[in-house]
Amino acid sequence: MNIPLSVFWFRRDLRLDDNAGLYHALKGKHPVLCLFIFDTDILNKLEDKDDKRVTFIWQQLKIINNELKKYGTTLLVKHGTSSTVWKELISEKNITSVFTNHDYEPDAIARDENVKALLQKKNINFHTYKDQVLFEKNEITKDDGKPYSIYTPYSRKWLSKLNDFYLKSYPTEKFFSNFFKDVSNTIPSISEIGFIENDAAFPSNIPDQEIIKHYKEQRDFPSLKGTTHLSVHLRFGTVSIRKMATLANKLNATWLNELCWREFYQMILWHFPHVVSRAFKPAYNAIPWRNDESEFDAWCNGQTGYPIVDAGMRELNETGFMHNRVRMIVASFLTKHLLIDWRWGEAYFAHKLIDFELASNNGGWQWAAGTGCDAAPYFRIFNPYEQTKKFDPQFIYIKKWVPEFQDFSYPPPIIDHKFARERCLKVYAAALGKT
Repeated sequence: MNIPLSVFWFRRDLRLDDNAGLYHALKGKHPVLCLFIFDTDILNKLEDKDDKRVTFIWQQLKIINNELKKYGTTLLVKHGTSSTVWKELISEKNITSVFTNHDYEPDAIARDENVKALLQKKNINFHTYKDQVLFEKNEITKDDGKPYSIYTPYSRKWLSKLNDFYLKSYPTEKFFSNFFKDVSNTIPSISEIGFIENDAAFPSNIPDQEIIKHYKEQRDFPSLKGTTHLSVHLRFGTVSIRKMATLANKLNATWLNELCWREFYQMILWHFPHVVSRAFKPAYNAIPWRNDESEFDAWCNGQTGYPIVDAGMRELNETGFMHNRVRMIVASFLTKHLLIDWRWGEAYFAHKLIDFELASNNGGWQWAAGTGCDAAPYFRIFNPYEQTKKFDPQFIYIKKWVPEFQDFSYPPPIIDHKFARERCLKVYAAALGKT
């Protein structure tokens, strides 16, 4: 008879330290088998066989596996749909409980409900825990219990509740002796799951404290190393949000606010899942987007004739990253200069960004388009030339990504800024009944 086991299911929490669900699993009475599923329901939607995110995850799994070997165990990595994998595991092993951490995206919620039902048929307990955020679901609400839709009052409440209780780490290392002893598992090669290893250089998950200290003064200048590049690590849980917030609390309130913005958008997605496919503000669904495909292609390929926009798109296409200030500029340009549906831009970012996270990506795009909960007003339209003067006055960032921007070979502006601004104001105002 197989010995009774608990299983810890890694998802957006790819680390052993300060991991809530893993901590609770290891504290239980049965040895813990660690599992990761390369879920084909997700992988089959990816367009690029060398997708940087798959490589990032695969490399992180190898790191976790090497750590686990120190404690006489290995990571079980499966490839298939989550329901198929769980059916196989249930039939093969004597699983008593499954532990994992919450995910707040609609597809993930549906997946977890399916797995939970599958496990319950076999009387297997399914335990999930809060791990990727400090505050979730209904933990930050208005006094009447309703969710916030404006960031500033949300952030005040969030900051007022933030204390040592919410920042306290889970000491998983105290219980590492409780791993199920099995060194027979091997991680499949990346080709075995149908992908090719990308040679991208991923940022370190060790926070640069000097960058955090000077974050407020330097974060808006894309030519500087002024941001932490930790977003991909927060996305996949290769760093602990509790440890990052503790560091931010000590070093820089502005960076702490960025962590708060991340949780604000997670809260919005949880309470208002319609934002995935529609505007947060229903009136904005009436905007008649132009959706010119040739203009969209020019935007995607960094050929709009606006150097700061093109620099951002080329950085994204080459590296899978884009500076946050530039993300706002390119999103405003697509939606307001070109009047192309924010969902087109959101989908392109989802395809390209290594730090893609549904809640933040959706929130950022709806903010830029003016359709979101706490959005830039529709009449606020970024001027790419003024943004360049403020944030890249010496063209350092632009020269890196658009070296030909002063040559005859560089395309003329795809549209005149003044004309685009006036057209946008008229179209939005008419759709919103402001005329």
